[in-house]
Amino acid sequence: MLFEFGFYSSLLLIPFIHGIVYALLLFWKGKAHQINANFWLGAFLILCSAYVAPWMLGFAGWYDNQPYRDVLFYVPFQQLFWMGPLLYFYTQSLLNPAFKLKPKLLWHFAPGLLYNLGMLYLWVYDAFIYKGYYFYADQADKDFDPWYQYCGLASMVVYLILSLRYYQSYKNFIYDQTSFAEKILFRWIKNYLIAFLVMLLLPVVFDVLGLFYPELKTYTGSWWFFLFFSLITFYIGLSGYANSVQTSIPFELSVFDPKAMELETAETMLIEPEAQNNLAKELDDALIWKAKIESLLAQEKLYENPELTLTELAKKLQTNTSVVSKAINQGFEMNFNDLINHYRIEAVKEMLRQNAHKKSTLLGIAYDCGFNSKATFNRAFKKNTGLSPKAYLETA
Repeated sequence: MLFEFGFYSSLLLIPFIHGIVYALLLFWKGKAHQINANFWLGAFLILCSAYVAPWMLGFAGWYDNQPYRDVLFYVPFQQLFWMGPLLYFYTQSLLNPAFKLKPKLLWHFAPGLLYNLGMLYLWVYDAFIYKGYYFYADQADKDFDPWYQYCGLASMVVYLILSLRYYQSYKNFIYDQTSFAEKILFRWIKNYLIAFLVMLLLPVVFDVLGLFYPELKTYTGSWWFFLFFSLITFYIGLSGYANSVQTSIPFELSVFDPKAMELETAETMLIEPEAQNNLAKELDDALIWKAKIESLLAQEKLYENPELTLTELAKKLQTNTSVVSKAINQGFEMNFNDLINHYRIEAVKEMLRQNAHKKSTLLGIAYDCGFNSKATFNRAFKKNTGLSPKAYLETA
């Protein structure tokens, strides 16, 4: 197989191979540990490596020699319409262990399939009907047509937005349902979404730079774009393999359902007289449940359980989670996670008043009161008091 090793082709070859290797490792790890998310990320890495392939192989001599030139012309290496859906489904599979690719979701891949069928038609026509370069008379690879590049970029932007909305909804859900939200927010998800954003900004940045440095629009100058793209791919592959995490909290949301994403506020609602009466009744009920929650937390000290959930609290109160969640939101004007952390901080402050810090460390006291990490404790303490734990001790 032809491959002319040179400065440009060799440097792109290294991250190209790494992308393939990490994809295979993710497939293996996903199968061995039953982590479905790894298959989605592995597929995405393969597409990222394929995205770089035309430039790498072009510098390796493929565009100048047959039959390699036809391979680059007729094989759609850059699957821009499939990269967005893969990242979106990767996000869902991380945050929803039960996520599966249902038939109704296959439409996400329809644009990419249509593009591939179009490329197949070009090859069949040129190879068997025209028997020459009809569609490729200009000797320009169709993967780099502006319409395809811009439409592909727009598609990926849409799926990035959908992924961010899904993650934000998950965060709201977790803060309402658990008392250990920060433990299962998964910093990796935020990091790879930022990396994907940077990946999408690269063509915009290089287009702007090209206005001032025209050499960046040449074939050789464009190499820098693909090098940076490859480095981001390498980061996503390496970090994704090391951070194969999944939540144990079931979460599912359709971001295409307007009702599921709608956030109503008192300012935007048109409240009829009957609705006002219902609202008043709900507020009264919330105050009753607030008193029950305060009594239960004070007596049984449920907040000392570092993995306390809204479901467990509801069972103790012999009601459902919807009632308790509404009571906390309306009665305490905070979410479940913040409420439990508030009680934990108050317990820590009480222990400090009793000079417990002279017999134990601050972290030890925090753990006794229900916190499960130093970072969470420090953030919650500063949010509650405006001071760090050490600064609070100095002023006490």
